[in-house]
Amino acid sequence: MSKTAPRTRIQRQNRETILEAALGVFSAQGFRGATLDQIAAAAGLSKPNVLYYFASKEAIHHALLSGLLDNWLAPLRALDPAGEPLAEILAYVRRKVEISRDFPRESRLFANEILQGAPRMMAAIEGELKALVDEKAAVIRSWSAAGQIAAVDPYHLIFSIWALTQHYADFDVQVRAVLGPGHDPFAEAGSFIEGVFTKLLAPDP
Repeated sequence: MSKTAPRTRIQRQNRETILEAALGVFSAQGFRGATLDQIAAAAGLSKPNVLYYFASKEAIHHALLSGLLDNWLAPLRALDPAGEPLAEILAYVRRKVEISRDFPRESRLFANEILQGAPRMMAAIEGELKALVDEKAAVIRSWSAAGQIAAVDPYHLIFSIWALTQHYADFDVQVRAVLGPGHDPFAEAGSFIEGVFTKLLAPDP
């Protein structure tokens, strides 16, 4: 059986250029609003050249979402059952704020997919994502049961962390407009959100 030839440096560069351009287009226009013509123009390539690397708009979107899910789940994977509970959860919060700061387009891409009913990600959400959340929820529940943190619903704790941290990426324009000049939304958000969860998770007397 013949093996696929490795990509050349130019092929790797063109593929990354297309994905970078598509990320901007998809995060701004959503899947339905994005077109191959827009992606090709943003990449500085012809449409046939884009189609040489990806068979369709769907293939580009799938490649982006696959990479996004790995990055998005990495901070939760890092939650260490053997660590100090509050420190582990606050470290997760910090990593999620950093992801919102550093990867706002990726966050909006994911949000757009979810708002559309996750037609291209449902299998991953019901599979890999759910399995990881179930695993970490069990860890958080054990910490609560041992009195190391307050009694909380672990799933809704995780949902709350997602909601509070991703807001700063998905609604960046609104956040900056309301705060006005002279503010660093992510630095301020990190301190505030950590304070919220520190108080929420303080062990019951």
